Amino acid sequence: TFPYLVVIPQSEKRTWMAESDDGKRAVAIFDEAAKEFKIDPKRVHLTGLSMGGFGTWSVAAAHPDRWAAIVPICGGVQPGKADDVAKKIKDIPTWCFHGDADKAVKVDKSREVIEAIKKAGGKPTYTEYPGVEHNSWDKAYATEELWTWLAKQKKS
Repeated sequence: TFPYLVVIPQSEKRTWMAESDDGKRAVAIFDEAAKEFKIDPKRVHLTGLSMGGFGTWSVAAAHPDRWAAIVPICGGVQPGKADDVAKKIKDIPTWCFHGDADKAVKVDKSREVIEAIKKAGGKPTYTEYPGVEHNSWDKAYATEELWTWLAKQKKS
């Protein structure tokens, strides 16, 4: 249905922060897949949920020129880092999702980054699901418009 190659590395040390071994390994795995499958470097998207949502923000900020778009789901950034992250990624098309009843990762984490991106001059899309707890990814990835939107994202 979708013309995508999906690379889904697994965390070995329970972190996806860009500077962590898992974060570095995820980027290296992607680089290998990109070579093997001749991926169009202008159409690379980054997404993750929960811990991977944190990783999406972190890896995007560490490598902002790599991504045509990002889709962080129920994640956030380290305390006090929202403005720094926002300045680095404000020009990356972003669609963030979070449930407002999330007890595992408080919705304020996504709200904070989205507001920081707007303050930095970016134009992120944000979908917040009323009454949805931590598993907001089922609704997010079932959003047909997300896939249409991602298909349109291409780096110039």
